[in-house]
Amino acid sequence: MQGLMATLLVWALLHPGGGNVWPTHTVCRNDGLEILYQSCDPLQDFGFSIDQCSKQLKANLNIRFGMILREDIKELFLEAALISKGVSIFTLSYPICESDHPKFSFCGRRKGEQFYYSGPVNNAELEIPKGEYEVLLKLYNERRSILACANATVICY
Repeated sequence: MQGLMATLLVWALLHPGGGNVWPTHTVCRNDGLEILYQSCDPLQDFGFSIDQCSKQLKANLNIRFGMILREDIKELFLEAALISKGVSIFTLSYPICESDHPKFSFCGRRKGEQFYYSGPVNNAELEIPKGEYEVLLKLYNERRSILACANATVICY
């Protein structure tokens, strides 16, 4: 009986939700703005939230992000692409952790450790225009191993 229970537990951990697609998470839904995301990493989901849900994006937006690391992060980079109606509008590549200039306390974390950030991110202050946008995000380390990726949808009414 214990063998059966162990097998079911392993199966449940390796096959979340019975399929190979992670659930869609709601970041916010308020004031004519809706932001949803889904992990595009087949092995891991992650948590993300923002403190403000407004069409008027402030210069310092407070976020929370957490996951368990599958790779070491001596260096960490963010790639983001903003797409509207199938056309790329904006792309960004940004170093978050560099070996000679660690900016955050999570820089240098090791495989198996918790990666957690809660605090401000600096961005341009702007109003999100009406429409539906796709945002593709990737976090990767110095070996280009993807630590997290997401497909997000931003809908502004």
